[in-house]
Amino acid sequence: MDMFWIKLQTLLKKSGTIFSSATLRGEHEQKGVRLDPETFSCLICLDLLKDPVAIPCGHSYCMNYIKSFWDGEDEKQIHSCPQCRQTFTPRPVLVKNTMLAVLLEELKRTGLQAAPADHCYAGPEDVSCDVCTGRKLKAFKSCLFCLISFCEKHLQPHFESPAYEKHKLVDPSKKLQENICSRHDEVMKMFCRTDQQCICYLCSVEEHKGHDTVSAAAERTERQRELEVSRQNIHQRIQDREKDVKELQQEVEAINRSADKAVEDSEKIFTELILLIQKRSSDVKQQVRSQQEIEVSRVKELQEKLEQEITGLKRKDAEMKKLSHTEDHTQFLHNYPSLSALSESTSSINIRPLSYFEDVTTAVSELRDKLQDLLREKWTNVSLTVTEVDVLLPQPEPKTRAGFLKYSHLITLDPNTAYTKIFLSEWNRRATVLGINLSYFSHPDRFTSSLQVLSRESLTGRCYWEVEKVHGGVSVVVAYKDSNTVNERFGDNNKSWALGFYKSRYELRHNNVQTPVSGPRSSRVGVYLDHSAGILSFYSVSETMTLLHRVQTTFTQPLYAGLLLCGPVYNTAELCELSLEVDDIVW
Repeated sequence: MDMFWIKLQTLLKKSGTIFSSATLRGEHEQKGVRLDPETFSCLICLDLLKDPVAIPCGHSYCMNYIKSFWDGEDEKQIHSCPQCRQTFTPRPVLVKNTMLAVLLEELKRTGLQAAPADHCYAGPEDVSCDVCTGRKLKAFKSCLFCLISFCEKHLQPHFESPAYEKHKLVDPSKKLQENICSRHDEVMKMFCRTDQQCICYLCSVEEHKGHDTVSAAAERTERQRELEVSRQNIHQRIQDREKDVKELQQEVEAINRSADKAVEDSEKIFTELILLIQKRSSDVKQQVRSQQEIEVSRVKELQEKLEQEITGLKRKDAEMKKLSHTEDHTQFLHNYPSLSALSESTSSINIRPLSYFEDVTTAVSELRDKLQDLLREKWTNVSLTVTEVDVLLPQPEPKTRAGFLKYSHLITLDPNTAYTKIFLSEWNRRATVLGINLSYFSHPDRFTSSLQVLSRESLTGRCYWEVEKVHGGVSVVVAYKDSNTVNERFGDNNKSWALGFYKSRYELRHNNVQTPVSGPRSSRVGVYLDHSAGILSFYSVSETMTLLHRVQTTFTQPLYAGLLLCGPVYNTAELCELSLEVDDIVW
């Protein structure tokens, strides 16, 4: 080791840098740095530098290895340092570092070699060098000609000897033996297009004789072209999707702006309505109080007059009483004329029936009822206008039951609409015909002529539900909620669609027109509604789903689910409780 330090000192002196051997060792020991041959090793091959070159960032490498490294980067036209990753454009010109080369020659003569670091040894998941003995290093390249893998040190002959020029080096691979034909133990350099598999030359003249065969390189070239076309298509799709994402983001911002403005404007309008109602309330209050004051004043004025008249009459009555007790006839006759004459009485009082301001209350109640009717009528339009905001184009109908179930809704039946002989159970999802009238409360929405019932929930957007026929015949209904139709049967008007499914047939009834429907018999029917797209579809549901009938129209109001039961007692149908955790049903 002393000889190494002496030679190192000599070389440094030649370069104009003078340090004593002791100084070098002192610096070395004080800083705790082991100045060993690894300091002069190539980061790529991990061996002592051979034909060392320094690149612009200051790091040094073996000339052949840095050339090979940069050859792999030529496509990018940007070359980098393997250690610090600094990039250079254009590719730097490499010049041998003669001083460092002399130093390394001296190091080699001392028998010192750079020892590989622990992280350079192959682990269980790494491709190991097939040439190394003992503890194997990680493979740097695999050779498709040699069919073995090499570490940087054992790969060096492939760069130095012309005999290896035609060898094909690839990234380390554990699958090199897959390139050997298991039948003939030959390298598979051919490709059979007929059987779409790699083969060796002997395979091409034996079991693949007469097949369309080409060299593996030619097939790779063809497939490489296809791959590039596919990549171009992928890149184009990426650009298209990125453009779509940007447009969707702009739509999100536009939707948010529009919604914020609608909320702000609606709040302003409703505030104006509230202020208007408050003003009208204040006006009514002021008018009532003013009229109250006038009427009370008039009554009190009359009351005072009457009280004055009563006082005068009482005084006169007292005088007349006194006169009646006078014993002097002359005195009685003298005073009688002045007492017997009565003053004119106040006119009689006619009080109206006790209504007072009740008519005001009645008028305000009528105004309230009209406002409620108007709001109910117009609110449907407002609600429908909100739900019809649909930026994206209508989505296609799902293709599987699992797809439909993503839009499933838990629907319950409204007792206020049920005909009096329909009994609701199972949390208002099951309807059964009874032979007696049930004691339902009177309600304007109650059906009065047919065994039918509507749902409590309104349906907009995309919805899916299923109806199970438990006993007897039933019609699955989708309808507008209109109190004017309480006396009409579902399907007899243009506001309802009723798909009847019975023991041996299906039929659709709409606007009093019956249309026969064909399809497999099932006890369950699925209904898919896309309100904004105007699509209403009925499906037979069993082990498969079959489309029975599709309606394409324009819906102008929120819709409701419903049931129309046949007459026999105990006929039963149920709105099913659906779960998303179901197996996919094949069409």
